[in-house]
Amino acid sequence: MFTSRKTFFVMASPYLAWALIFIIVPIGMIIYYGLTDTSGAFTLANIAAIAQPEHLKALLLALELSVISTIICFLLAYPLGMILANNKMSSEGILTTLFILPMWMNFLLRTLSWMTLLENRGVLNTLLEQIHIPPLRIINTPSAIVIGMVYNFLPFMILPIYNSLAKIDEAVINAARDLGANRIQTFLRVTLPLTLPGIISGVTMVFIPALTTFAISTMMGGSKILLIGNIIEQEFTLTYDWHLGSGLSLILMIFIIINMVISMISEQKED
Repeated sequence: MFTSRKTFFVMASPYLAWALIFIIVPIGMIIYYGLTDTSGAFTLANIAAIAQPEHLKALLLALELSVISTIICFLLAYPLGMILANNKMSSEGILTTLFILPMWMNFLLRTLSWMTLLENRGVLNTLLEQIHIPPLRIINTPSAIVIGMVYNFLPFMILPIYNSLAKIDEAVINAARDLGANRIQTFLRVTLPLTLPGIISGVTMVFIPALTTFAISTMMGGSKILLIGNIIEQEFTLTYDWHLGSGLSLILMIFIIINMVISMISEQKED
């Protein structure tokens, strides 16, 4: 028993060291700076700063855009997941090519490509001009940020939903049909409940990065639209106020923890 525990500890030590250096220590630093002032004294002023109008506005806008992006990702991902699952593809090569391979491209390059498409003199408006349609003013707007979020985070919604749909036994669907359920009833009472774990996982994987992003809003919003992630990034890189930046980060951590708790409770209910 002692040998097995020692072996387990030795094998797990690289991960434990990685977790300590890159997870526990950074979180500890955020908590320390967020709860202290420049003199090192305990304070809640950094957290209370979220109530300032500019910070509260950025937080509410970030929540709004992240919720919208999550909903759009779900509405796009679920039908696509059903199509892929119903096709009974013998190989997952197509799925990998469509959704995994683009993710290997640099995140900033993918976002930059959308800037090129949507800018006022970009590809989209050039095409519209050729067919005598008024140009669209999308870039540097909240809509552009939502487009960037949906494009970058959509695969995180598709994959868990597709996995949940692919695991549903056909016999369960056929049993519902034999008992007189139509397509809508079968979907609402059988398919949808069985895919809730995948939906919850997808929502978590999209909502959290959308809420905390700052690169997408900086590029697609032209630095004119500030989300709470932009405020925090500026506190760390421009004003060098680590205490305020950490305090605002703790607010985001609260939202992330709430999201994760809701997800765990939902998964336990499903089990």
